[in-house]
Amino acid sequence: MAKLIASYGGQAIVAPSMRELPLASNREALAFAHTLAAGGFDMAIFLTGVGTRALARVVATVYPLEQFSALLRKIPIVARGPKPVAALKELNVPVTVAVPEPNTWRELLTSLDERSASVPLQGARLALQEYGATNPDLLQALADRGTHVTRVPVYQWALPEDLAPLRAAIEAIARGAVDVALFTTSIQAVHLMQVATDMGLQEALGRQFNRILVGSIGPVTSEQLRAQGIVPDIEPTHPKMGFLVKEAAERSVELLGRKRSG
Repeated sequence: MAKLIASYGGQAIVAPSMRELPLASNREALAFAHTLAAGGFDMAIFLTGVGTRALARVVATVYPLEQFSALLRKIPIVARGPKPVAALKELNVPVTVAVPEPNTWRELLTSLDERSASVPLQGARLALQEYGATNPDLLQALADRGTHVTRVPVYQWALPEDLAPLRAAIEAIARGAVDVALFTTSIQAVHLMQVATDMGLQEALGRQFNRILVGSIGPVTSEQLRAQGIVPDIEPTHPKMGFLVKEAAERSVELLGRKRSG
């Protein structure tokens, strides 16, 4: 992203705000493997590529990957976007339902509703690979459709071990030295405001976000930004980093002028 920003004439301040942590216990993942082997699932939903690969590594401790893939091929598989599709392809597992852009849980539900004749939800025993945090809205919507959901958490998010770059970025925003802020996942907004609060700069950030351009990768991230009191100004036409940088660069002068004059 820094190279992309530079290619459009911008100066990137790189501030990692998150890292993935394996769960302290893999009990849920191992329980999923045993239930799958026993024929206990009618469908599986994979939400992320990283989570799919991590789950496969855990399952490989009790079942060979070839056996795991063969078990998955026995049931309908739902993939929320291209990343889990790619991870499942590596496992030689065909995808029954591929969720279209912008790949949110809402498109996931719409895709399932559209395929309800061939992939029925009523009474289905469904495994849901989770990514860092539970989505209560998705769980409730699946329950409303008559499914019996088994959550399969694989990893969770933590703050970086080195907070210096993030703190430096927060200080730069607070003193008005930043024109554009780009967010590529919702947890970045949570961690940004968490660290800003610890630094006593939450209110200063709130004021500055009223005068800088805020780019969000897509609807899920935008929802979390709003929950943190940050209003996103732009979402790209496709939820990908290249589109986000390109469209922010193309529209930054117009949108910043409008925002600051207002």
